[in-house]
Amino acid sequence: MPSTFSQIYIQIVFAVKNREALILPDWEDRLYEYITGIIQNKGQKLIAINGMPDHIHILIGMKPSCSISDLVREVKKSSNEFINENKLSKHKFSWQEGYGAFSYSHSHIDNVYWYIHNQKAHHKKQSFKEEYKQFLEKFKVDYDEKYLFDWILDAQKQNQSKQ
Repeated sequence: MPSTFSQIYIQIVFAVKNREALILPDWEDRLYEYITGIIQNKGQKLIAINGMPDHIHILIGMKPSCSISDLVREVKKSSNEFINENKLSKHKFSWQEGYGAFSYSHSHIDNVYWYIHNQKAHHKKQSFKEEYKQFLEKFKVDYDEKYLFDWILDAQKQNQSKQ
């Protein structure tokens, strides 16, 4: 019987609205478990998930029947509701619009897994803004700086320089 065979690996990256550091260590594992459940319920394979207080990385083995945009929309919508309904954040929580999606071959999966696993150590050396722009450049994604995530620290610096 004919079937569809595929091997699609996608790293998804998205940030907290205004890049605020709202994901706290005392509940980030609950968030990651919840997101894992969403991805598995959509029939996709979660390989790695980790992040920082202001953003997360997710590595997924995807089936071609799944739309990345639909999956990310569901992950963000449902996890946003989960965080707010359970009052995990002291502040109103929401994800920022947009996301990055980067594809990998099977031979790169171990490296991407460990890259995601070691996010906290990695970000001692590189900011999220530098990391994200590096992804866009590495994957040759055309972008306009004004359409990237709102960089709250940049906005604060601009406001301070105006004073």
